[in-house]
Amino acid sequence: MSELKRCEWAGGDELMREYHDSEWGVPVHDDRRLFEFLTLEGAQAGLSWITILRKREGYRRAFSDFDPKIVAAYTDADVERLIVDPGIVRNRAKILSAIGNAKAFLKVQDEFGSFARFQWDFIGGTPIKNSPTTLAEIPAKTAQSDAFSKELLRRGFKFVGSTICYAHMQAVGMVNDHVVTCFRYT
Repeated sequence: MSELKRCEWAGGDELMREYHDSEWGVPVHDDRRLFEFLTLEGAQAGLSWITILRKREGYRRAFSDFDPKIVAAYTDADVERLIVDPGIVRNRAKILSAIGNAKAFLKVQDEFGSFARFQWDFIGGTPIKNSPTTLAEIPAKTAQSDAFSKELLRRGFKFVGSTICYAHMQAVGMVNDHVVTCFRYT
């Protein structure tokens, strides 16, 4: 059997291949999963995605399986617990942003009925399918990620710049940026 063709970034790491093959670019409309991806993308800032993937289970444990209601209620004691947890990125600003983002996330849910509805409106509700032939053709951000980022920042979210938002949009299937030769493109 011949080897499947994948996007180059899936590389030789089994965890990256599994993520690429089963998750990246698959449309997500579940609010808890969207909160997870938003938190993980923010944690990635300045780091590699494989670092975050390797710590994903630690994040799930440390952040109450990404239940935004529970995370929003975290106290200073929880921050101190998290800052020494080797299962996550122990950066105080990123930890505080996850807690603050949970509070902002709940407000968006209250206003729109779901975070998914709010988020998917930035692309008209239908995934954008690009046709890159190389990784170099994939943008770091777009007008939609700029608008999404600007609105999240206005609502008090942190670690949600346009590049982070675009990576989030790719991860949760708002944008299909699999290269055309990748078996996941279709």
